[in-house]
Formats: sequence, C-alpha cells, structure tokens
Amino acid sequence: MLTINKQQLMPENWKEYKLKDLTSVITKGTTPSTYGFNFEESGINYIRAQSLSYDGKIDESAFSFISEEAHKKLKRSQLQPGDILFSMAGAYLGMTGMVKASFCPANTNQAIGIIRIKNPSVSPKFVEYLLRNPSTVSFVNAQSGQSAQPNINLAEIGNLAFEFPPLEEQKSIASVLSALDDKIELNLQMNQTMEQMAMALYKHWFVDFGPFQDGDFVATELGEIPKGWKVLELGEVSTLGAGGDKPKTFSKQSNEKCKIPIFSNGISNEGLYGFTDQPKIYDESITVSARGTIGFVCLRMEPYVPIVRLISIVPKKEFTSSKYLFLWLKIQNITGTGTTQQQLTVPDFKKTKILIPSIELVNNFTSPINDFFDKIVSNKDENKTLTQLRDTLLPKLISGEVRVKDVEKTLSEVL
Repeated sequence: MLTINKQQLMPENWKEYKLKDLTSVITKGTTPSTYGFNFEESGINYIRAQSLSYDGKIDESAFSFISEEAHKKLKRSQLQPGDILFSMAGAYLGMTGMVKASFCPANTNQAIGIIRIKNPSVSPKFVEYLLRNPSTVSFVNAQSGQSAQPNINLAEIGNLAFEFPPLEEQKSIASVLSALDDKIELNLQMNQTMEQMAMALYKHWFVDFGPFQDGDFVATELGEIPKGWKVLELGEVSTLGAGGDKPKTFSKQSNEKCKIPIFSNGISNEGLYGFTDQPKIYDESITVSARGTIGFVCLRMEPYVPIVRLISIVPKKEFTSSKYLFLWLKIQNITGTGTTQQQLTVPDFKKTKILIPSIELVNNFTSPINDFFDKIVSNKDENKTLTQLRDTLLPKLISGEVRVKDVEKTLSEVL
C-alpha cells in the first residue's frame, strides 16, 4: 500500500484510509456486446473512457447510447449521481470525472472503475480531487508497468491510500478547487455562446442570404447564389498543409523556453499536445483533424505548430478571412477516404467547393464578429491562468501543505 499524499508528520486530526474502506462500490463497467446489445442513435447515456479527462471534466459530446433494455441488463455498471469514474486502462489511464445527476440514467464500459463513497466522514468531491492529483496519476501509471496496454485493476484501486483532514476541511478544500473549476467551465460556456452568435450571423448572411434577398441570383453547382459571388476550390482561397512530426524541442507544459503550442488531431483541450520554442504557422488560421475524429475544426489565433494527422488552412487575404473560413468549415460535412482507416488528405480537401463573396463583404462581416472572437481568446487566456492556479493549489491543499485560509485573498482576486 502507498499513501499518495503522505506527509512527514500527519496532523493529529487527519486520518488515513484506503479507498476500499470508504466505498460501497468499487466495480467496473460492462461491454453491451457481452449481453448481445448494440449501441443506439439515442437512449441511455453510455460513458466511455474517452469522455474522461485529467481535469475532472466529463465530455458529454463523447457519450454513446444504449437501449433501456440494455441498461437494465447491465445492472453492475448502472451509475448514480456522485459516482467517481476512474479510467483503468490504455491511453486514458488515470483520468477521472464525477457523475452529474443530469447524466443519469447512465452506464459505463469495462475500462472505467466506479467508486461510490459511503463513509459519512469523507467528501466524495474531495476524493475526486485526490484522484486528480498528479501524484496519484503518476503513481497509477508507474504501477501499470510498461506493457503495450497499461492498466490498473480494481484491487489496486481499492488499496490506494490517502490522508484525510476532518470533513469540514475536506469540504472547504473541495469548494475552493470547485470554484476554480466552475469559473473555467463558465468561461467555456460563454465562449460557446459567442461562437454560436457568430455562427447565427454567418448563416443569416451566407446560408440564408437574408440581407441579399432583393438582389439577383444565379444558378451554380452549390445552388442559387447572389450574383457576383463565386464558387471556388478551397485550395484557391487558402494555403493548406499537413502537420509534421513532433518538434525535437518539446515540453508537455509551457515554460520559459517552450511557449509555442503544439496541436494534434485530438479533441480534448482543442488538441493541445505540448509546447515548443518555434512556430510553424504564424498567421490566423484553421486546423482540421485528418484522422480519428475527422473534421474537428478549430480557429487558431496565435502562432503554433501542427503535427501529424492535422491539416492547417491559412486564408489568402485577397479572397477571405480566417473567421469566414472557420464558420464555413464548422457547417461542412467533412469526411475522409480509405477502406481500412479513414483519413482526410490535403490533395482531396483542396478540391472542396466553397462560396466566396467579395472581399469587401467578407471584411464587413468579419469586423463586427471580431469582438466575439477577441473575447473568446481573452476567456481562454484567463482559463490558462485559472488552470495553472488550480493545478498548483490542488496537491498543496489536499496534502495540508497549504491551508484554505492562506489562499482566500488570492482566490477573491481571480474569482
């Protein structure tokens, strides 16, 4: 047994527990196919390991669905609000999340451990933060060995031991960390709202042609469009390139030397892979994932490096803007080719037909929505600061190195 947040001298009123001594359940999910069921287009939420993250956020967009009949059959893995999910295998090992009431009824798969706290002297939210502690994640990954498919079993999860302060202090610590998480989540929701507002204006102008209904229209391969507008290929109005290898100068975290973000084809945190010292793309541009989740589109407003399986698109300013291209791409049905593994290639993608109004009209559209995207960038920057503060405080608060009263002033300044 290893006590993860072990102190040299545990405070007198702190107690040490193994997870298995605090829970009514430590079990794992079930694969529907084991019982002859398939996934559905809609139905009961089915949470997979790729829905979890190291920061405790559960991504609802990555849920699958099963039938009510399958959910009733998979009794062992039926989830309850407050259950802590812990990924037990593969690339997602050590990722966590707490089940919200809004997710339920819900079920989960065999790669996820379910931890249900029963001890009234322990806060489930505090336990979630214990499991999110980088020391816990590092320990779990070290214990998993060097196999091709690293994993941890239920017995090993149950034997994880932690030191706990009194319940009220647990709740105070969890409240502080949750306040930071909530502010980060609020900023993300505000960004979604502002992007939706920009998209609504885009559709009004360039899909419904609302301001141009009184003008003349001409027939094209994309349907009827206002006279004077053009249908061109994406490769004519932008420069496309495939991402390269991971840079030799690399850091998983941003530091004084490595400040330039590296993006891959991942979805979590918009594909942020790490950091390096020199950008490859300097201009505002768009990236599109070319393998895996094909067609995941992101607007990049700072210099960056795209790596393999990611296509970068830099607009030619005489034709269009990055915001116009981004919003256009967001409503396209982007698909790949290939029989074994689908992928999106630059030569094929260049041939995609795109509606191009005059550059004056594009600029008139882009000007008012720049405020939306500037605020989105501001919120992202604030989230970087909040995330760094949370990740610094988390291990210090849960170990007792720093007490809540010591950080109240700092928190009041940022929240």
